[in-house]
Amino acid sequence: MYDFPLTGAQKSHLRGLGQKLDATLKVGKSGLTPAFFTELSKLLRAKELVKLRFLGAERDERDVLVAQIADEGRCVYVGGVGHTALFYRQHPEATERTVVLP
Repeated sequence: MYDFPLTGAQKSHLRGLGQKLDATLKVGKSGLTPAFFTELSKLLRAKELVKLRFLGAERDERDVLVAQIADEGRCVYVGGVGHTALFYRQHPEATERTVVLP
């Protein structure tokens, strides 16, 4: 599992940034496919902060999917409201980082 500890203030900051984002990735009926994780990895590397939308998933299903995405996608679940979820993974190169954490 990807372990990148975030403080409460950092998560709050990231959620604030995430409010302005559009959902760039959607989880549909086909679920979590290898293509989904490839696209998620590309987006996390480019943007660091990704908002995704669950289409047709029930609440308890979403909890399982969020845990699986965080684990397999090697990212941190920052928060979610309704059918959207926000994930963060810091870029490995310090000069390439687009999100500045407090």
